[in-house]
Amino acid sequence: MGRQLKVTTWNVNSIKARNDSALNWLDRNRPDILCLQELKTREDAFPFEALKALGYHAVVNGQQTYNGVAIVSKTEPTAVTRGMGDNDPQARLISADVAGIRVVCAYVPNGAEVDSDKYAYKLEWLSRFRDWLGPIIASGRDMVVAGDFNMAAGEKDVHSPSRWEGTVIWNERMRQEFRLLEECGLVDTFRRVNPDAREYSWWDYRLAGFARNHGLRIDYVMASPDLAARASRAEIDRKERGIEKPSDHAPVTVEFELP
Repeated sequence: MGRQLKVTTWNVNSIKARNDSALNWLDRNRPDILCLQELKTREDAFPFEALKALGYHAVVNGQQTYNGVAIVSKTEPTAVTRGMGDNDPQARLISADVAGIRVVCAYVPNGAEVDSDKYAYKLEWLSRFRDWLGPIIASGRDMVVAGDFNMAAGEKDVHSPSRWEGTVIWNERMRQEFRLLEECGLVDTFRRVNPDAREYSWWDYRLAGFARNHGLRIDYVMASPDLAARASRAEIDRKERGIEKPSDHAPVTVEFELP
């Protein structure tokens, strides 16, 4: 008999603002692993005790006001690493061993505007990220890389490709950056399970973006090839985006059938 592993990624856009809704969602859905991004809080303000009451452990790389990532899991994370070991002051990465799998939770920089310093930082961060991932991927371990990637992989992931063309999310360089991650050995599990889906994980708060379904799929659960081949189900929880005072991102969940 095999076992099922349920992995979710979710940019909560402030754990303080989304504390109750995040805890309620977790209690209803009970993923084995939940990767959170954009916590916008320090580690000492993270809701560890509330999560413990639900039967979850958590490890956090926090930052006041901006960024911040966490891995929440039913089994206790071990071998925890915060960042990429290069003293980047922005808390965008945390990784740990969970249930025999190396889990990486990433919040890729947005980039603000093409040709801005923030966009240059995004490209530089992605380059460092690939270099950092290389040895882990080469080890042959089962691995999940989940998070807000702030880029769309293909035209099916953008509600209006022509309108978004040239932005920091959707341009030829970003498409190339996503391909480079795939060439490292990572597989987009949602797309593997749902090859023809036109579904999105982010909608702008402005201009009735969600009501009009003017969205982007920028939140991913990527996996090493052997693990990705065992992905059996993948979905985006649109209902959570439709609640009162939601994050602008929806949870993305992938289920794996493990031996």
